[in-house]
Amino acid sequence: MSTEKEKMLTGKLYKPSDPELTEARYRARLLFQEFNNLNEDHFEERSIILTKLFTTPGNNLYIEPPFFCDYGKNIILGENVYMNFNCCILDAARVTIGNNCMIAPNVQIYTATHPVEYKARNSGKELAKPISIGDNVWIGGNSTICPGVTLGNNVVVGAGAVVTKSFPSDVVIAGNPAKIIKTINNH
Repeated sequence: MSTEKEKMLTGKLYKPSDPELTEARYRARLLFQEFNNLNEDHFEERSIILTKLFTTPGNNLYIEPPFFCDYGKNIILGENVYMNFNCCILDAARVTIGNNCMIAPNVQIYTATHPVEYKARNSGKELAKPISIGDNVWIGGNSTICPGVTLGNNVVVGAGAVVTKSFPSDVVIAGNPAKIIKTINNH
């Protein structure tokens, strides 16, 4: 029989109140709260906390506090990732962020979702769908990346976009829901 954590990570209905998951979220909260409360001149201490929070923090990671997440351990970060103020990543499923990505203030990345049928939703169980963000992606301020989305390489997400579906490489997307507004010639 699968654990609730295994169900969560494989996209099945799971109980977020499971003691193992509750403890993992608590651990992450303690770490990001400590990170968020350190002064600017404590760069090395912040870096140490991020290595505890993430499984693979990547080289040249810089996060402006405050930062929030569910677990941290389900976030895989490439090299040269920058997250501006008030980023929130709900990582009940894996979130992969590629190399050379810039994430503007108030960006929300959500793998967590709920059943649409009210009886299933009221059961206290949740779902999660992974998110994958390619290399060289720039996500504009106040954007939301919804569960199950994959963004290709070199994508630019316009400020305030609500990204509800996946997009290929080399495009600018914007709007609610986001749509392609321009193709980028990166060759």
